[in-house]
Amino acid sequence: MPRRLATLAMLIIVIGFPVIAQSPSLIVKAEASFDRWSGAFSFSDYEAKLQAALALYEEALPAIGPDALQTHSHVLNRLAQGYFELGMAYLTDRDEQEKAYSKGKDYALESLRLDPTFVETEKESFRAALSSARDARAVFWYGNNLGRYLNFHMMTALSGGMKDVQAAFERAIELDPTYLGGAPWRSLGSFLAQVPAFMGGDKDRAQAALERAIQIDPSFAENYVDVADYIARPAKDWTSFCDEINAALAVGADESQVAEWPLYNALALQRAHDLAADHPCGN
Repeated sequence: MPRRLATLAMLIIVIGFPVIAQSPSLIVKAEASFDRWSGAFSFSDYEAKLQAALALYEEALPAIGPDALQTHSHVLNRLAQGYFELGMAYLTDRDEQEKAYSKGKDYALESLRLDPTFVETEKESFRAALSSARDARAVFWYGNNLGRYLNFHMMTALSGGMKDVQAAFERAIELDPTYLGGAPWRSLGSFLAQVPAFMGGDKDRAQAALERAIQIDPSFAENYVDVADYIARPAKDWTSFCDEINAALAVGADESQVAEWPLYNALALQRAHDLAADHPCGN
């Protein structure tokens, strides 16, 4: 059993009691539709499953009682993750993308605000609240959705939004650096590599962060592709570029590694092939 599926099974057990007390059918169905680890994964077919999962989570949300905080947090974080993935992996219309990232951002923030300490700190400073948040997944998905959302709202980005993105990723690293194949490190590295220096960009820090993500999970192909795309390619370091592309493609040649992260590896491997087509690496 892939370790992500094992984690999912444990999660269902952990949240089982509040789920039974509130809306078992909807959340269990949503989990089954969200699942990308059971059986063969089809990238094209998964879009409908993800859409269905989001609809089920949203339908279940109003029925979750005030005492079921763990279930409430889980569903909100799933919605934040799912809308990010929908916008990132499948949507092509800019208005639909902006709407998805906006929803994901708002669900993540709602999850963060389940913590009374976050709410109190937010009254004084929102960034301080992000920097002291206690839910790794909520703060991570807030940063990811906000980062994409700001592509459509440049004034918000310039007026402090980008600093909030960085604060969210840095806090996620402090809370759970291994989450989603080193995603907090990967997201911070990609952010620092892509934004200009006056907004916090730093290529050296970016490369170090991406290398940490690779160390955490060598089976997550995006870790290599981001180094190739955001570090090596702009520097015209074609030896490093090809090394990273080849490392990503090696993940793709191993079905067991691909199955660890079916959705993200499918996306990363397509990027790797596209990048390799633009620059000869002997592939």
